[in-house]
Amino acid sequence: MDTQSTTVLSQGNLREKLLKPDYLSGSEILLRSLLLEGVDCVFGYPGGAVLYIYDAMYGNKDFKHVLTRHEQGAIHAADGYARSTGKVGVCIATSGPGATNLVTGIATAYMDSVPLVIITGNVATSLIGSDAFQEADIMGITMPITKHSYQVRNVEDLPRIIHEAFFIASTGRKGPVLIDIPKDVSSNKTTFTYPEEIQLRGYKPNKSPDKRQVEKLVKAISEAKRPVILAGAGVVHSGAHEELLEFVNKTQIPVTTTLLGLDGFPSAHQLWMGMPGMHGTYTANTAIQNSDLLISIGARFDDRVTMNLEGFAPHAKIAHIDIDPAEIGKNVKTHIPCVGDIKSVLGMANEIAKPAQSEAWISQIKENKLKFPLKYQDEEQVLKPQYVIEMIHQTTKGEAIITTDVGQHQMWAAQFYQFNHPRSLITSGGLGTMGFGLPSAIGAQMGNPDRLVISINGDGGMQMCAQELAICAIHNIPVKVVIINNQVLGMVRQWQEFVHEERYSHIDLSGSPDFVQLAKAYGVKGLRAQTKEEAELVWKEALETQGPVVIDFVVPKSETVLPMVLQGKSLSEMKMEE
Repeated sequence: MDTQSTTVLSQGNLREKLLKPDYLSGSEILLRSLLLEGVDCVFGYPGGAVLYIYDAMYGNKDFKHVLTRHEQGAIHAADGYARSTGKVGVCIATSGPGATNLVTGIATAYMDSVPLVIITGNVATSLIGSDAFQEADIMGITMPITKHSYQVRNVEDLPRIIHEAFFIASTGRKGPVLIDIPKDVSSNKTTFTYPEEIQLRGYKPNKSPDKRQVEKLVKAISEAKRPVILAGAGVVHSGAHEELLEFVNKTQIPVTTTLLGLDGFPSAHQLWMGMPGMHGTYTANTAIQNSDLLISIGARFDDRVTMNLEGFAPHAKIAHIDIDPAEIGKNVKTHIPCVGDIKSVLGMANEIAKPAQSEAWISQIKENKLKFPLKYQDEEQVLKPQYVIEMIHQTTKGEAIITTDVGQHQMWAAQFYQFNHPRSLITSGGLGTMGFGLPSAIGAQMGNPDRLVISINGDGGMQMCAQELAICAIHNIPVKVVIINNQVLGMVRQWQEFVHEERYSHIDLSGSPDFVQLAKAYGVKGLRAQTKEEAELVWKEALETQGPVVIDFVVPKSETVLPMVLQGKSLSEMKMEE
């Protein structure tokens, strides 16, 4: 939303104008409702079934619409916007292939509990079910991967549905909500009235924790000698990073943060142990395995964290704080359940929290951090990917917003970039979606125009949504696009090396384009580095460039992410060296 519109809205004049009971089309109602929900940026791609909506946008200056080059780019951008701002991300696509191109992005947001409102067009209501041109049952297709979905059959219902959709997406365990709008609904007219209240039967997210369970947790902490906190994305979603920091300082419990929770706790804190799981630190994994009390805070015991469940935290009493009761006991037997908003639970706990009996335990943790740090074989004449990530961290001092694609570079970013603030790491955790990195960075930059946004990608995932470089050039979106280029599907290669006896099957990406020339073709500055000296020079140039830059860091294809726990193994069985 431009400065003038923001000023008017802050004075209340625009809202008063928007609430007027005018006689409007469904498309006009949609746009007016988005403004009333505080939407300032929409990502989309037009088509026949949403032409009335796009016609209503003609001349619009109240919010920004970003025309991506693919619907998957649109929804990943909306996802990055939502994760980095805490607001609901919005995207629009047409019916049929436009809608189905959103499916991977919807599943990505659903797995990671990201609040999105997805608006799809559809054929006219009279044609639904007739296999009309560009008709697809997007409701049926996406039902397992949406928090809720609507198909609007009457234009009179549209304001209520939009209001409900934003409420559902942004409350409780957040997630994507789909609104499917048939073409005739977007053109039909009615008198606009926007509901003030929401009454949803059966949907009452429990934010207030049970005081008795919190007291039980605090008592268990006071008795624990080897406690560990496992903090996940729920801390960030709840805005509970300050409460978590206070909780840790009061209880003196060491903390490990999941991939999606890395930015929920300051990496510089003396009690932070790093990331747990398949590529977790020795200190974090060993602490979990030897703990007598494991407190999961907004983490869902994902299989990449727990690895072999039978061998997971064998000595620990498990406490689980989560707003979604379905997660309690789903994967790991829970002894102390605390259902509620994490900010509320920790706020209540902080009022009565006492230190654990953890002095000796903390000494052991600190000793392990010194003896078993994350490391790699640095070579003077070779540019290593870990060196690139360390360089990016040192030059930005942990203040940038980092988005990643999926693969080895994602794990190196998690290991070697240290985060200071919440909503600074944007990555596809649950679904592991290649192609996510660049468009999510565009969304993050649109939502945070004054922040430095860096997109870290592999050479494989970069090619899945590279077309969105056009958006960076057209809108001068100053994202710094880092490519860790090893000319191979690196994580697949690593598994083939460790698990499949070096049978390297169909992973060669040596025929990839020249990324520097590709960037230039889109109107974006392109740079390349193959040595440490070159890396430092081009990265300095990239940071000093006002607009978008693509930096191609050429690294060895044989480098692996370590430590690694192979599937079927427990966290105690870490592969530390080649």
